[in-house]
Amino acid sequence: MVNEIRGDLHARGRRFAITVARFNEIVTRKLLDGALEAMRSHDVGDEDVDVVWVPGAFELPLAARRLAQSGIYDGVICLGAVIRGETAHFEHVAGQAAAGIREAAEASGVPVSFGVLTTETLEQALDRAGGKHGNKGWDAAVAAIEMASLLEQLPKEG
Repeated sequence: MVNEIRGDLHARGRRFAITVARFNEIVTRKLLDGALEAMRSHDVGDEDVDVVWVPGAFELPLAARRLAQSGIYDGVICLGAVIRGETAHFEHVAGQAAAGIREAAEASGVPVSFGVLTTETLEQALDRAGGKHGNKGWDAAVAAIEMASLLEQLPKEG
């Protein structure tokens, strides 16, 4: 019989950090609200969540890496919104944020979830931050909870 290992969504007693980009705060505040709601729904107490604000999505990876490597948190959630403009800025910021967030998780061994919206318009971003497409902040928080549980069950790095 094949042994399956899955993370669960029982998060009581776990600690999380949420890094949030101030840029496009009209969107990121809604993502944060969704992430906090998800934490509370999965028995994470408010005292077990720290929220760290950074200037923009480009700065998320550095803060996430520092938080993940601190040894304090079971997971880090990164929230931001990069909305396409008239320049190539969108591609550079979105790509670097994604790569840096992945690298923070790999370097620390702590789950660092990606809740950075990359949309064409503000309307699309709002639709994904509590609008008609759900709340990706909630989704990123649930992913961090599940990954924290899963990693606890996997063999330690040797």
